[in-house]
Formats: sequence, C-alpha cells, structure tokens
Amino acid sequence: MYKVQQVDLKANGFTFSCRISGMENKGGELIVFLHGFPESSVMWERLMIEMAQKGYRCLAPDQRGYSEGARPDGMEHYTHRKLAGDVMALAAYYDEGKKFHLVGHDWGANMGWVLVTLYAERIQTYSALATPYTKDYLEVVIKDPAQRKKSQYIFDFLEPGKSEREYAENHYAKLWAVYPEGFPEDILAVYKALFTQPGALTATINWYRPKFLQALDMQKFEEDIPFGDVVMPVLYIWGTADLYSGKTGVDTAHKYMMNEYKFVQLQGAGHWLMEFNYEVCAKEISGIIEKFPLE
Repeated sequence: MYKVQQVDLKANGFTFSCRISGMENKGGELIVFLHGFPESSVMWERLMIEMAQKGYRCLAPDQRGYSEGARPDGMEHYTHRKLAGDVMALAAYYDEGKKFHLVGHDWGANMGWVLVTLYAERIQTYSALATPYTKDYLEVVIKDPAQRKKSQYIFDFLEPGKSEREYAENHYAKLWAVYPEGFPEDILAVYKALFTQPGALTATINWYRPKFLQALDMQKFEEDIPFGDVVMPVLYIWGTADLYSGKTGVDTAHKYMMNEYKFVQLQGAGHWLMEFNYEVCAKEISGIIEKFPLE
C-alpha cells in the first residue's frame, strides 16, 4: 500500500511543507499538484495514492504563504514569478532533469497557467480544475458583469487587512462558510489548523493582490507574464455551478491550445471538484497523463 508522507523541502530561502507519494517508484514520471485558496496540499492525497499505485511519483507542496516556513511579510513576495519559481525549485528535488506532469485547482490552476507559459519546455501535460486560462480570464473578470460579480471577493482582497479581519471575525465564521455542506471533515480540520496560524490569512490572500493590482493595467500584466499559445496537451475541468468561474471565462481558451485540448464540463458541479466529483476528475487526470508519457 502506498502512503502519503509529509516532508520539508528548502527552496528559494524558505522551507516548504510538502506531501509526497510513490517516490520509491524508481524512474516513475513526476506529477506536481498545486492547491488553491483556501486549501492546502492535503486536497490531493487520495489522487496521489492512486497515481503512485500506477507507478508515478507525486509531489504536492503547501505553497508560499501556506507553509509556515515560507510566509514572508509583504505582497511583493507573492508575485507570479516568485510563486512559479518556488514550484520549479521544489520539482527539481525529484524531476531528475526530466519533464513533469502538472495538475492545479483554483488559484493553483492559475499558477499552473503561469508555469506552462514560463516553463513550457519542462511540463509534459497540464490538468487545470476550475480556474480557466488566464489569457482572457482576467479581462473577463474586469469587463463582464456576471464574472465580475463572481469575482467580487478578489476585489475585496485588494484592500490590505480588510478581508483578513472579516474572515477572522466570530471565530472565522465567514471563512468556514466558504466550504459547502458535506465537505470532508478530515480535510476541513487541516484547513482550520492552517488558516488560524498567525499571519496565514494575510500571506495566502497576498497571492491575489499583486496579480490583480497589476491586471487592472493589462498591458503591464502581459509584459510581465507573456500569456499566449499553450503547447503541451491540456485538460480543463469546470463545473457549470461553479460559484467563482462563469461560462464567459471558459469559452475562449481553446483558441490558445496548440496541442490536444480536452474540456470537461460537469453539469451541476460546483467549485470543489476533488471533494465532490472525485471519480470523474481522477479518471480524466489520469487519462491525459497516461496518454502522453514522457518519451
């Protein structure tokens, strides 16, 4: 039986808490899993074990701000490029100079879109859940009223301190209300322990601040991250009842996908795909990874 281990890895001057599985699979292809907000690497454990059983090696970091040893003060430490640099440095512990497969959910999926832009030569396949391709998505967030409404929480985040105070009020009632009824209690317990740590809320919300302050000036944003055509095989999974990503933001991605692109639209599914739609997500993610092995 494969298990998930927790290890501390040092990268870019910080210590990251990471989950790993299947590292004993010598020569097995590496899969890197990226969580979003408010989540952590624990969300991937079930899939990590499943993929380890298939011979893969799996790495899921608690990313910058989420790991207690990687929580610098100041939004300037949470830019796209710094967060992407963390992922690449952590992957280097296990990728042996080879390409790896990438999987991301929510703002981890956004970070995945950054990675496939900046490090296309290192990524074999990309599976994105919930958050659509950034190229058009940010413009839709700004210009489309329906998506703007879904993304209003992000604009609330832009005022330093405001959301942290609101989330922490009444014993974090507003934050815990983000997770719907039926959310797995064991995973929720991990999240409650994480987000009540000193400084954790500010650090994790800081992921949004540099990106969206810069995105209000799209020219400056695109100069920093040159989003364009995506060259590796891509899987994108989206639920039609997602509270945070509407249809206008997902409809145009196909025009940027230069390799195989599979769009899986789950009728009635919400945002928390791995918790409530695990079977179909696991099948689709393992499917694209198995279809495109490293040469």
